[in-house]
Amino acid sequence: MSANTIKGRVAVVGIGETTYYRRGQSPDPEFKLVLLAVLSACEDAGIPVDTIDGFCSYSNDRNMPARLANALGLPELRYSVMQWGSGGGGAAAVVGNACAAVAAGYAECVVAYRGLAQGQFGRFGSGARVPTVSGPAAFTVPYGVMSPAQMYAMRTTRLYHEHDISPDTLKAVALAAYHHAQNNPRAVMYGRPLDAETYDGSRWITEPFRLYDCCLENDGAAAVIVMSADRARDVTDTPVYPLSVQQGGPYRSGATVHNVPDYATSSFKTTVPHLYAQAGVGPEDIDVVQSYENFTGAVVMSLIEHGLCTYENANEVLTYENLIAPEGGIPLNTSGGNLAECYMHGLGLQIEAIRQIRGTSTNQVPGARVALANAGPMVEVASTALYGTEEALG
Repeated sequence: MSANTIKGRVAVVGIGETTYYRRGQSPDPEFKLVLLAVLSACEDAGIPVDTIDGFCSYSNDRNMPARLANALGLPELRYSVMQWGSGGGGAAAVVGNACAAVAAGYAECVVAYRGLAQGQFGRFGSGARVPTVSGPAAFTVPYGVMSPAQMYAMRTTRLYHEHDISPDTLKAVALAAYHHAQNNPRAVMYGRPLDAETYDGSRWITEPFRLYDCCLENDGAAAVIVMSADRARDVTDTPVYPLSVQQGGPYRSGATVHNVPDYATSSFKTTVPHLYAQAGVGPEDIDVVQSYENFTGAVVMSLIEHGLCTYENANEVLTYENLIAPEGGIPLNTSGGNLAECYMHGLGLQIEAIRQIRGTSTNQVPGARVALANAGPMVEVASTALYGTEEALG
């Protein structure tokens, strides 16, 4: 096996989550939520908390590793890394950074985490309320482009125009997410099903996005623990192996004045070939998909760019029946995802991919061997990951 890969060298041994709350409803401060998620992951792995010697997070997480280490009573901290910017684009990359640290020997037990309490620190979904604007915002805010929904609606409109993508594809993504959430007691939208009539009757947020095309706003925390494959086999009977993790963006990705040459892209076109090459698998090997939904249009772009359908057949392939577990050909966002389980900046989707490989999802795909989980489509640095069983190591 090549030394230039994480495949077979590292494994996920523990996952942890807090209760997921609607924005503003968490009874605990954000820092405590992260501690609870880390402790939950340790319990899941069956390891004492002082086994941890590294932390990594993304998107300017406020919960500093040194403070976490002190609060948890760790004897030493060997690794502390932040994934730069790009919002939820770091959700797969943060697991990859943990894997890289373990594979390189920088640390032995690394936690990838994200804490988010939008009710305590501010909303992602609204425009910034500032008296003046400068820099990139000066090119957009005066013209009404202030929120993520507005920014990404423009890209999705271009997708419609260039490739004749039907609005029904977006509806199918939303309906599948809400369908899966009804089997998931953790989901914020558990007990609140969505049907096509309700979707069609929901208000516009910014065309072509209706209410149910947009991700939730939540409080909570999530954590993933990575160790070497050798140690993992001693810790758990169900290690999950990251087969490949990639991050990056195409030419002029993230151009802030909306003049990217390839505008209708989820930013995965350059990273996906590396993803499959490193893992030694292709799209035909993927059994289940967790695709980050900041907005449903990004999911459609992502599935196309990962080779799971084409621009030409997306309207026929991306139907509600084909996206639901266990019968669908592309079971999608089987926890409910960012639309209906929670918005934990995408880390919940990585955790659901891990559950699918373990065989413990509330919407389990029978015999799942390889799971795809991408993060942060349409941002300047997106990331994407493949997880597999021991059998998938080949």
